[in-house]
Amino acid sequence: MTKESFEEALAQLEEVVAKLEDESVGLEEALKLFERGVRLARRCRTQLEGVERRVEQLLAEASEGEEQKTEPFSAEEA
Repeated sequence: MTKESFEEALAQLEEVVAKLEDESVGLEEALKLFERGVRLARRCRTQLEGVERRVEQLLAEASEGEEQKTEPFSAEEA
């Protein structure tokens, strides 16, 4: 299994969600899609947590003793 980028995993997760929203999907297929979605969501979350740790490390290195606070990102602020 190749390691997918965050963007690839997220795109696949979006495809899974779209398929699950299709009412014509049978129960067995829906269950397989749901399991894949859970794996993809877990992979995305793990990658995001790694990035968050790295950003905090960089902020700590850059602050040279100054206290830096991180805040949750809001899409509305972008």
